[in-house]
Amino acid sequence: MSPYDLHCHSRVSDGTLSPRELVLRACEQGVKVLALTDHDDVRGLAEARAAAEDCGIELVAGVEVSVTWGGNTVHIVGLQVDPEHEQIVAGLERNRAGRAERARKIAEALAKLGIAGALEGAYALAENKELIGRSHFARFLVEKGHVRNIKAVFKKYLVKGKPGYVHHEWAQLAEAVGWIRAAGGMAVLAHPGRYMMGKEKRHLLFEEFKAAGGEAVEVVCGSHTQDQALIYADYAQTYGLYASVGSDFHAPGENGRELGKLPPLPEHCRPVWSAW
Repeated sequence: MSPYDLHCHSRVSDGTLSPRELVLRACEQGVKVLALTDHDDVRGLAEARAAAEDCGIELVAGVEVSVTWGGNTVHIVGLQVDPEHEQIVAGLERNRAGRAERARKIAEALAKLGIAGALEGAYALAENKELIGRSHFARFLVEKGHVRNIKAVFKKYLVKGKPGYVHHEWAQLAEAVGWIRAAGGMAVLAHPGRYMMGKEKRHLLFEEFKAAGGEAVEVVCGSHTQDQALIYADYAQTYGLYASVGSDFHAPGENGRELGKLPPLPEHCRPVWSAW
């Protein structure tokens, strides 16, 4: 298993553990280097860093930025960022501002399907009300017995083409990469195997990401199969990108993802940490 986990979430965004609890769990799971990458927010990093110092693991300051590209929502992870840099602070604040309106529209869409109380239920599960997101709606739907688990909720309601999905305009790709680089970080294209797009469009995404200053791609992650890891190892080589690893952990037992329980990178990859 990899001692690195460079993509996970606390309840500052849409996880269920506090930053401290998350770090302590990572330590118990054998993680040696952990990046906290909450969605569009860096305010959990100070607590996480204090916990990392207590248990003796290295914390990487990170964030996951929501991006709109080619009609798709794409996520860019920033690693080794300065969380106090004015450009990334302002950019993330702007990205967070649209979440309340999207949440209202998701609740309206679910109400049309006969699912009442979704907005109040999702907000009740969100520690940080600014970061209300689809995971909070998913947990509400599972809690109320509408669907058996989180994965099934997304499949039935909350992904593109399903009745609870709401399109939202996030940051542009070049903007997000620019915020990360301005804050001294490395931009990583997160879980590319999750994006519903054809091969030609996927190559265009990699080209534009690289041209904007992107430096790495998640090769091994919680949502990639072994075959996908090999595919994106080849993409990394083709585009001259470093390779990253991350569980995308949100909550114990959720989606079968656990901190640090990841296979090693394929041998021909250049690990992202080799650039630090």
